[in-house]
Amino acid sequence: MEVSFREEIEALRLGAGQTFHGEGILAITKALLQSGVAYVGGYQGAPVSHLLDVMVQARDYLDELGVHVEACSNEASAAAMLGASLHYPVRGAVTWKSIVGTNVAADALSNLASPGVTGGVLIVVGEDYGEGASVIQERTHAYALKSGMCLLDPRPELGQMVNMVERGFQLSEASNMPVIMELRIRACHVRGSFETRDNIAPRFSTR
Repeated sequence: MEVSFREEIEALRLGAGQTFHGEGILAITKALLQSGVAYVGGYQGAPVSHLLDVMVQARDYLDELGVHVEACSNEASAAAMLGASLHYPVRGAVTWKSIVGTNVAADALSNLASPGVTGGVLIVVGEDYGEGASVIQERTHAYALKSGMCLLDPRPELGQMVNMVERGFQLSEASNMPVIMELRIRACHVRGSFETRDNIAPRFSTR
């Protein structure tokens, strides 16, 4: 049976001066809309599955904003979506579980990072390294270093995480580099609140 995210979808509509309450990964989802993202894609995998699940179920609302959402067949096709930001000033975001997912997307990421991007690009990866991890020795740091991509590792506090999404897009646009935001298990599932802003419809969109 499919999980319903009705309450989470309603939280995406919050405007300036209102307060969001919920999980970290859902706060990131709201932050993407506040940042004027034009398209979102990804491949499901814990702990970042909720981001894409909520976006897909909120497709009617996202159509109003003109945001394109696509559930991809794998991480490589998700990374290939970001090619839309190579020559056009549109902000795009994708998500998957790292480091295994980043291995799958490695070729597409190299082809994205080498020429650089025009629009802001944010890659949200769920990292599970550390105690109890399945891939303790592998981390996204090496990929970021190899391909010349910025890596953000926000502390698990919703206001800070939301701010880092906007800063990540700005950093990508200023440097022409794709930006990776890694969310550790705690950051994805920490609960808290932050003051929301209005969502921004992208300048160039499906509308």
